[in-house]
Amino acid sequence: MKTEVINIATLDNIEEAARSFARLMGDYTVFAFYGEMGAGKTTFINALCKVLGVEEDVTNSPSFSIINEYRSDTTAELIYHFDCYRLEDEREAEDIGVEDYFDSGAVCLIEWPERIENLLPDDTVIVRITVDATTDARTMTLEFPED
Repeated sequence: MKTEVINIATLDNIEEAARSFARLMGDYTVFAFYGEMGAGKTTFINALCKVLGVEEDVTNSPSFSIINEYRSDTTAELIYHFDCYRLEDEREAEDIGVEDYFDSGAVCLIEWPERIENLLPDDTVIVRITVDATTDARTMTLEFPED
């Protein structure tokens, strides 16, 4: 398994971190973001969407709609942002067709993927965000699947 680490010292560095993340994405499309509440998953995904060319404001987590759809203004590609926090079980995710989204070839950014782990494709990139309690810095570890 290939692993990459991105350090985010402060929120001032988040766009730089998002650019680094975008360079690492390659042909992967499904990214599962793990991190405690308040770790910065939504904030980072917002910065990443901006780097990927989404001009609309995506600062809100899709908690109430489960899935938000964005379109890159530079590439016209679709980006799906999932917040699985409120899902009761995997069946609920199946009912809204998450597997179809994952198979679409569009970029899928998933918060709270632990709620739907059995539905994640084998080529999902695991992204772990940890917070240093003393400095408030974030460390993002990307775990790429075996080829």
